[in-house]
Amino acid sequence: METRQQSQVQQLKLISREFSGFEASFGVQAQHFEQLTGWRVEREFEEIHRLYDRMIADKEALSTSHDLFLCVTDWLPEAIQQKLLLPLNDFLRKDPPDGWPEAWAPSMRGLQTAADGSIYGIAYHDGPEMFIYRKDLFEDPAEQDAFIKRFGYPLQVPATWSRFLDVAQFFTRPEQGLHGALTASYPDGHNNVYDFLIHLWSRGGELVTPDWKPAFHHEAGREALQYLVDLIHKHQVVPVEALSMDSVKSGHVFAQGGIAMMWNWAGFAAVAEMPDMSRIVGKVGTGLIPRGDGIDGRHMSLNIYWVLGIPAGSPNPEMAYRFMKETASAAMDKATSTCGGNGTRLSTWRDEEVRKQFPYYQQIEAVHQQVKSPLPIPEYPAINEVLSEMVNDALNQRVQVQQALEQAAERVQQILVRAGYNGHGQMEAESYGLE
Repeated sequence: METRQQSQVQQLKLISREFSGFEASFGVQAQHFEQLTGWRVEREFEEIHRLYDRMIADKEALSTSHDLFLCVTDWLPEAIQQKLLLPLNDFLRKDPPDGWPEAWAPSMRGLQTAADGSIYGIAYHDGPEMFIYRKDLFEDPAEQDAFIKRFGYPLQVPATWSRFLDVAQFFTRPEQGLHGALTASYPDGHNNVYDFLIHLWSRGGELVTPDWKPAFHHEAGREALQYLVDLIHKHQVVPVEALSMDSVKSGHVFAQGGIAMMWNWAGFAAVAEMPDMSRIVGKVGTGLIPRGDGIDGRHMSLNIYWVLGIPAGSPNPEMAYRFMKETASAAMDKATSTCGGNGTRLSTWRDEEVRKQFPYYQQIEAVHQQVKSPLPIPEYPAINEVLSEMVNDALNQRVQVQQALEQAAERVQQILVRAGYNGHGQMEAESYGLE
């Protein structure tokens, strides 16, 4: 077997989160790159928690083990602070990807850019989270008649969380192998936390106050977390198996046809349109995630995406950047989408072939008008872990909702105080060189 030293002159090594869409798209892009340059791209796919532990927490990005790292934007502040990624400005100035930067929406360029202008990645895969549903069920005349008789109003894509619950209860028929809704509640610090944030924000809540005090344990947070608990345990519209499903698993379960609705990453609407993965091709609709019912209710999604970056220890940074540039081309970005991921260029979002195969692309730009991101501070992964434990304890009914929220708020407060967030607003965040 070749050693890393023997092969590095002709091989790049890439590490990514495990996801069938990434495996397919990187396969196409690696083949294209090898034909173009003669360099192979060895690809490794890792479970998301393990990927963070290895590359960020254990600082494997400083070693020579990888040349390319697919990194979620949640991790970038910590990666930047710890100097785990190389800034790309010199590469981008000398040899930018075609159309850089205007070929990408501003929302696809901001989170990898530090306040000093240093750029640490090129967007590879975008969410966003969207409302995804079985449009064939919603459009069925018999279902429409039955719904209006039961609830007194027409069966429609729900705009509020109370209407979402009505629809979920209506379509929950375990004896027919059908549940009204599905969540991705596995405690991986990913969708289980993002579910809570979406519900918090959509009810007008915030994670912290402007002076860096926890705020998620107030009324909007209580409503948000209780709602998620009740979907599974009180109303039983979400199967209990969701507690062991991450976003990928839940997306594939939805594609098998036994779920009426979910909110999840848009890429899983793509999975549901792929004949080799789905039983509901042509039967899927997408829209805005419901909002809270109160006066502060608002439709909301997450601006979280995955960027390709170069680990600081890469022995082949020039060739790694060349792979990034090629992968960021219009053709290869489109391949990310046609393989089941979500390309990030405006040309892909607006491509008629892509929109025909995956109709949700018609709505991506609109969804990006109503997005928020987790805190852009190096301490956020530690805060995220606290939130993950909080949600998991509540969903598994180990701790009452209010107690879980208060315990988590106390721990988050300790993290913020230790880091120097002492009520002086944005100054401390700016001290890290982050936007």
